[in-house]
Amino acid sequence: MARTSRSTPPRPQRAANSDRSARTPWGWALTGALLGGLITLTLFAPAQWLADGVAQASGGQVQLAQAHGTLWNGSAQLLLTGGAASQDRAALPGRMDWQLRPTWSGLRAQLSAACCTASALQIQVHLRWGGAHLTLADSQSQWPAAVLAGLGTPWNTLQPQGQLVLRTTDLQADWAAGRMVLTGQAQLDALAMSSRLSTLAPMGSYRFALQGGDIPTLTLQTLEGSLQLSGSGQWVGQRLRFAGEARAAPEREAALANLLNIIGRRSGARSLITLG
Repeated sequence: MARTSRSTPPRPQRAANSDRSARTPWGWALTGALLGGLITLTLFAPAQWLADGVAQASGGQVQLAQAHGTLWNGSAQLLLTGGAASQDRAALPGRMDWQLRPTWSGLRAQLSAACCTASALQIQVHLRWGGAHLTLADSQSQWPAAVLAGLGTPWNTLQPQGQLVLRTTDLQADWAAGRMVLTGQAQLDALAMSSRLSTLAPMGSYRFALQGGDIPTLTLQTLEGSLQLSGSGQWVGQRLRFAGEARAAPEREAALANLLNIIGRRSGARSLITLG
């Protein structure tokens, strides 16, 4: 007797697997397109993103105007302002260039300005849980004091002129639990300074010295000049407490009287300067 062949019905599971296999290439293609777009966006992110971040972090007092290039390689004109509601602003001559490079633990940056840096400033930022560590390579740079007038009061009244020479040695900063710990040294020499409040030009040259440690300190001394400045201070928590004084050489009191009245509280021939 002949056997009757019996057909086997299709298995639903195999059909489902076939449909999934047919869709898989499209899924991989979409994932690849999204990943490629994200990488492209990251690599070619506009320089304006950095400019927006700097303005927000500084409360609008530091701005990168006319930003060109990308987030990683760009340039802009550095502006100092008195803040969002201020009309005061001053621009650094020329443009500032930057390079940013991600590292395994954070970011490496190079900053240079044709007017002010003989070599690029090197900055390393290491991120860690609950904080960050910043290192500034030993450097020397020179900046026009006139740009400070952009910061508003009291600089817009003083209208300083001269050169600011900044030197740093082993300068590092640690942020943890909302507290900053500073180590190393920074020295700022304000050379051949003058002001619109005095007919005497220059008035003198001065040195600010920052010394890091458990309690960072700041000292001010006169290098030369008819306007004599001195003082010292320290950081208590995150605030600087500084006490100093200004006085004029006897033969220059009349030429410096207006300036002494502005920069501190008069006490006889002295002007007392307090911060914090």
